[in-house]
Amino acid sequence: MIDSATPPASQASPDESAARRAGAGYDLVIVGGGLAGGLLALALHHHAPACRFLLIEHGATFGGNHRWSWFASDLPQAGQDLLAPFAQTIWGEGYDIAFPDYARTLPTSYCSLSSSDFHATLMAQLPAANLMLNTRVAALDAAGVTLGDGRRIVASRVVDCRHFRPSARLAGGWQVFLGQHFRCDKPHGLTRPIIMDAKVDQVAPSGNGGAYRFVYVLPLSADEVFIEDTYYADQPRLDADVLRSRVASYAKAQGWQGTVVGEETGVLPVISGGDFAAAQAEIAIPGVAIAGARGGFSHPLTSYTLPFAVDNALAIARLLVRQPDVSGKALAAFCDARARKHWRRMGYYRMLSRMLFEAAEPEERVVVFQHFYALSGGLVERFYAGQSTWPDRLRILYGKPPVAIGRAMRALVSRGIPLKVEKTA
Repeated sequence: MIDSATPPASQASPDESAARRAGAGYDLVIVGGGLAGGLLALALHHHAPACRFLLIEHGATFGGNHRWSWFASDLPQAGQDLLAPFAQTIWGEGYDIAFPDYARTLPTSYCSLSSSDFHATLMAQLPAANLMLNTRVAALDAAGVTLGDGRRIVASRVVDCRHFRPSARLAGGWQVFLGQHFRCDKPHGLTRPIIMDAKVDQVAPSGNGGAYRFVYVLPLSADEVFIEDTYYADQPRLDADVLRSRVASYAKAQGWQGTVVGEETGVLPVISGGDFAAAQAEIAIPGVAIAGARGGFSHPLTSYTLPFAVDNALAIARLLVRQPDVSGKALAAFCDARARKHWRRMGYYRMLSRMLFEAAEPEERVVVFQHFYALSGGLVERFYAGQSTWPDRLRILYGKPPVAIGRAMRALVSRGIPLKVEKTA
């Protein structure tokens, strides 16, 4: 039920609006229309059609300004089915990586989805009555949501899918990037994505401390290419001008000339440790479920979120099918249990993050990744999906270590660098 005002006519049919004014309310409200929130809404629409949900997004579009990519092997069939309505770019010939000592092609199919296509698909697939854009949420609680203009939305369940919030209770570093979409004057000649070109200069932009740098390249069509300059950095500082210059230099070195038609930036956490329960307690709202990166559902080292967002969306939808009367408190506990299990499962990757940021000298970080990508393609696939086997884990650590033993031992017992962003005026 929405108090004080009714939604615009474009967002609800007359019958639905009348029902809500009469006190029917919503079964579930999702706050945050990014990847996690949007996929949850789609999963509910397809798998739990009886659930009356509302997806609320602060921005003008769902998904923001991002590009999500994943390996085809990351998702089971149900996950692939959930993503099937979206316009995706898929490279079936595998992908390339390049390091100072070698270059190779791995055979796994790679997929990518732009936020513009994400938004367009949600708008086409979901009923307009279930969507609210350009809407600020002032507060969440177990019984609903209060909007910035004072309106009250009543709901049996609320799911918080807003952005990740840094916390001093967590430790780690940062993945800092700027990507540009180029429309080239002539065909660029690439047929496969370059997931990691680490032959580039490893010097970090001023203020980032030590960093591992690579360039990520996606051939979106015969004459369009996405180029992203990325750093695994000690500090969450993004110097957009420097990164734009480096992207332009990379394009020029490949002989690509053309026009920039899009740009995205990001500063993502690379988590190496911390007190997860304490970090979650900082943002927890009694009776409100937390999903997405805010709930800890990401890969600690790669910052990938898509496979986990898909898995969560399907799990919540299935729960509502099995238990249509599940309470908001029970749903919050369900998501919390999944988050804690995910944190435990990701312990090995957090240890590798500590090795990267605390055991390796900045100029040696490229050697850590070079060692990893020389391993088998299946091992790399499972690593990105967060499904490394025990033999995989032993193989990653086997052989001449790319970091000094003493530093590695100290990193294992370190509390890490607090994962927080200093407030600026």
